Amino acid sequence: MTGRFIGVGVGVTPGSLSVAAWQDLQGADLVYAPRSQVSGSSVALAMLAGLDLDPARVREVLFLMDGDDARIETHYRTLAQEIAGELRAGRTVAYLTIGDSMTYSTYGYLLAQLRAVMPDSVRVTHPGITSYATAASLTEFSLGEEKERTLILPCPDDMDALRRDLLTHDVVAVMKIGHRFPAVLALLQELNLTEHATLASRLGLPEQRLLPTLTHLPTDLTRPGYLSVLLVRTPKERRFT
Repeated sequence: MTGRFIGVGVGVTPGSLSVAAWQDLQGADLVYAPRSQVSGSSVALAMLAGLDLDPARVREVLFLMDGDDARIETHYRTLAQEIAGELRAGRTVAYLTIGDSMTYSTYGYLLAQLRAVMPDSVRVTHPGITSYATAASLTEFSLGEEKERTLILPCPDDMDALRRDLLTHDVVAVMKIGHRFPAVLALLQELNLTEHATLASRLGLPEQRLLPTLTHLPTDLTRPGYLSVLLVRTPKERRFT
């Protein structure tokens, strides 16, 4: 008998894990916890703080997302082969991912490679609460009312593209802002949208910041980092279709 593979979206704040996901995690023989190359520990694992998860079952692995498609494919295929070996040995393997498993997550790369390496593997994926949903709840920002159009996207490098997105949708959730923040802020100021924008960064971590508007920014906020999300509602009179 081969083991099961379990993908777990852990959300972005401790305690937001679903009951079904936690029940599956408790039965896992191995729990893979990805961390970035610039982090000393796994952010996904930090979301399980306070839960009784045996550290001996946890295996931290690097996640790769550097824009090099060939390197990414090789990295996740190697990891998928390792996990497939564990599954063939009869072990149940879980893989943690921050936010939602299937929303702009590196989990999708791993899942695709695991399907290719071991198409007959038994797999289940648990959804998680996204950063934009968490930010919306914490700041009481409605992500859509009546027939409003809501767009969710990773922050583009092209600010003209973001301008079109902002002016053709009622609500836009911009993820993964990082170093683009100064350009994004300048665009919001140009469009007079700073009072209609909400920023959340490092949700669920000690450095968490929530800004209900961007009209008056703290002086120390220059780059909120990769783990940030911007919510913008464009007033009807400023939109075009």
